[in-house]
Amino acid sequence: MTKTLHHRACHLCEAICGLTIETEMQLDGSTQIRSIKGDPQDSFSRGHICPKAVALQDIQNDPDRLRQPMRRVGSEWQAIEWEEAFALVAERLSAIQARHGHNAVATYQGNPSVHNYGLMTHSNYFFGLLKTRSRFSATSVDQLPHHLVSLQMYGHGMLLPICDIDHTDFMLILGGNPLASNGSIMTVPDVEKRLKAIQARGGKVVVVDPRRSETAVIADQHVFVRPGQDAALLFGLLNTLFEEDLGRASHLSVVGLDEARQAIAGFTAEAMSVRCAVPAEQIRQLARAFAAADKAVCYGRMGVSTQAFGTLCHWLIQLINLVTGNLDREGGALCTEAAIDLMASNSGTHFNRWQSRVSGLPEYAGELPVAALAEEMLSEGEGQIRALVTVAGNPVLSTPNGRQLEQALDGLQFMLSIDFYINETTRYADLILPPTAPLEHDHYDMTFNSFAVRNVSRFNQPVLEKSAGALHDWEIFVGLAKAFAGKIGVALKPTLPPAQLIDAGLRRGRYGDKSEQQLSLSTLLEHPHGIDLGALKPNLAERLLTPGQQVQAAPALLLSDLPRFVAQPLPDADELLLIGRRHVRSNNSWMHNYQRLVKGKPRHQLLMNPEDLARRGLVDGQRVRVRSRVGALEVEVAGSDEVMAGVVSLPHGWGHARPGVRIAIASAQPGASANDLTDERELDALSGNAVLNGVPVEVCAA
Repeated sequence: MTKTLHHRACHLCEAICGLTIETEMQLDGSTQIRSIKGDPQDSFSRGHICPKAVALQDIQNDPDRLRQPMRRVGSEWQAIEWEEAFALVAERLSAIQARHGHNAVATYQGNPSVHNYGLMTHSNYFFGLLKTRSRFSATSVDQLPHHLVSLQMYGHGMLLPICDIDHTDFMLILGGNPLASNGSIMTVPDVEKRLKAIQARGGKVVVVDPRRSETAVIADQHVFVRPGQDAALLFGLLNTLFEEDLGRASHLSVVGLDEARQAIAGFTAEAMSVRCAVPAEQIRQLARAFAAADKAVCYGRMGVSTQAFGTLCHWLIQLINLVTGNLDREGGALCTEAAIDLMASNSGTHFNRWQSRVSGLPEYAGELPVAALAEEMLSEGEGQIRALVTVAGNPVLSTPNGRQLEQALDGLQFMLSIDFYINETTRYADLILPPTAPLEHDHYDMTFNSFAVRNVSRFNQPVLEKSAGALHDWEIFVGLAKAFAGKIGVALKPTLPPAQLIDAGLRRGRYGDKSEQQLSLSTLLEHPHGIDLGALKPNLAERLLTPGQQVQAAPALLLSDLPRFVAQPLPDADELLLIGRRHVRSNNSWMHNYQRLVKGKPRHQLLMNPEDLARRGLVDGQRVRVRSRVGALEVEVAGSDEVMAGVVSLPHGWGHARPGVRIAIASAQPGASANDLTDERELDALSGNAVLNGVPVEVCAA
């Protein structure tokens, strides 16, 4: 039996850690995975690995994973051939559009779409033919405020400053838990060692979170903040920087800074303390410590995006870095210079060109906020969504008011899912088309190389051969495009495989044919451990796409939201607020069907502060009923002082006890879906991003 060693990156999360995978050829000709370990020769991840990477073999071998197209007939699933499946999609979608218009067919792309480069390179090969404005994705339950602020301040939604974690002296983290996420919009493998390195060189790590997270535990300081009120804390910090003249000059050309200063003049630490539940003197001391550090960076992630003032939060974070001279500065916030520049696309340059039909929510980069998806299906009239294509997504568990979305999906005329599980969402599909598993196809990390804390590049070759009759995700889109183009009678432009498109992108990029590196696909194939292209460097000044290449410190859109912030009522002292949480062994809603990731102590309980338990006559381990405006659920409660009083925490992605799902291990310990409680009406008004943190709830005995 022959053993072979393979090197590639894990692409289950944003850290893209390098792996060494050993396979063995069996006597029957099949290939088995023998081990998955961290690659010590990977200059970026340095041998680091998390449990998810080891579970790649579980995905490969999962008996619940679909391996051929399946058509739903009543409550039964029947196998169908690929060409028949493509023809069925073309027939049904073209008929619906002919009768009801282009926008009657919607698309939804889940988070794994940016982890599979075939979906990025080829999904629009088919979706472009649909000519629909009813496009949705996980972006608007995750990171939309990041992109909108970058568009407003820097001219492009993908021009995102990244923490220079390896050189900073002071890292302030809000709404992020990189020890569980492995970094997010900050591609940073081996993040725990990198955070501890800040401390080892005399620096400081401060975490602001309503929960004492895994990252907060190793930080120098943890600050509890009332959920949904990070903007108040950030206003207090920025106001202190202005008021006490703690700023530092920037080399960047900036317009509007005085206007921003005047606009927030009343948002003092004392005024904001009442809202965020952080003492005013602590806010001021934090601002002083940040400004006094030689190199500092403020980082905010999903926890501050998914709240009512998410866009304001990210604007304030950028201003704090700018005012202290840490924007576009080593040790501060720097923009990655990726080998393939995603800014070449104009998709990150437009906002609010059209709005959703029912609630008038704004589009960003051609997509509408997913909080509007269900109402666009349920509200009758011209433009009503009557068909849906989901790609690598499970919006029933990942978008607000999942129970309402279930009702909407059940009423569709046709639904197609590109997925390899019958899960909480795809069980409503008429047809499921499963792509190959991760280790069966090649891959290039276009997105996460663009958010990396170093400039890196690597190409990942497949470890295993795809089985006979299987199709890669990009091949599925090509098949759908050909069938649909033939049905509507349009000519289809030829396309290349993803690897060839990547080669062209590398050659055109900053390290390509016209550079010293002359980076190409062949170069990367010669470096299976990846290529380090150097540390992040200041580059924002020449990359700005704003008028006059000036940083826009006070965009009118952002200033327009200040009255809404002022008008919000003061928090109710007796109110319980729901927040999420994540775990290193979970990846949103789809990593719960692998025994090695879900074994051990259950982690899907509702966390509640002991004071709140006692006040309601509840005890640790009891079944409780949690209710919000939109629904209720039952779950086991766990008393924990890691959440502040007035806060309960339920992890995202669980809730697998729906009828019809075929994920046996996940169904055996289903947990409850936090998005059965989140409210589709509660949004960040500027961006339309869903509010998943700070949701008012009531908790009582079940």
